Amino acid sequence: MNQSSSSFGAYEAFRIIVPGYYFATLLLCLVWAISEALGHDIFIDGMRLFLIFGGTGLIAGLTLYAKESTKRRKAFQENQPSQYLKTKARAIADIPVMEESDAQQLYFFILNNHIPPVFHEKIFYFGTIYHIIIQIRRTSLWFAALATVIAGAMAAQGVVLQGLGGLFVFTAVAWLLYLLNVRYNKADRKMQENYRDQICWLEMNNELVESVIRKRYTPQR
Repeated sequence: MNQSSSSFGAYEAFRIIVPGYYFATLLLCLVWAISEALGHDIFIDGMRLFLIFGGTGLIAGLTLYAKESTKRRKAFQENQPSQYLKTKARAIADIPVMEESDAQQLYFFILNNHIPPVFHEKIFYFGTIYHIIIQIRRTSLWFAALATVIAGAMAAQGVVLQGLGGLFVFTAVAWLLYLLNVRYNKADRKMQENYRDQICWLEMNNELVESVIRKRYTPQR
């Protein structure tokens, strides 16, 4: 259990660090591209740059993590193991209708107490990859759209095209990263495969699942 908890903590940390510092890297590159287009050189000494980059990445990562917007996606909400347990409980006599929150608690109880640790690693891993990829996709889209607007506004204001070269390159790279992420989208599929594997385990351990449901939710007489 301790090993599982430490793995969970490590995966959660990656969910903060990777999207956060990806955001910070794109922001830094965009600022440099804009300053180059305007003919202003930005010089920040190494320690100050390290502190700014480190702080921006951490704040961005915590903000993205706290929003949990990736959990509202269809690929995350559909076919969850907790939904399987909720449906399973309906088919058992004398079991009251289970609320979604109860089904989720039941799922985590079974996960933590009965599903083998090797499954935990896979669940944490694919869940982390899903969140990171979706955050990278969205961040790429935000910066690509923002850079496109800024480049268009600067060109309309008469900034010479040679000066906009760095901004054009940044815009093209951001759009390319976004489009590649959409084109080769494995995050949603892997998340659903992750759910199916867990549901398969629940189906193969049907007697255990029914026993846990009856023990926790059979009304007291």
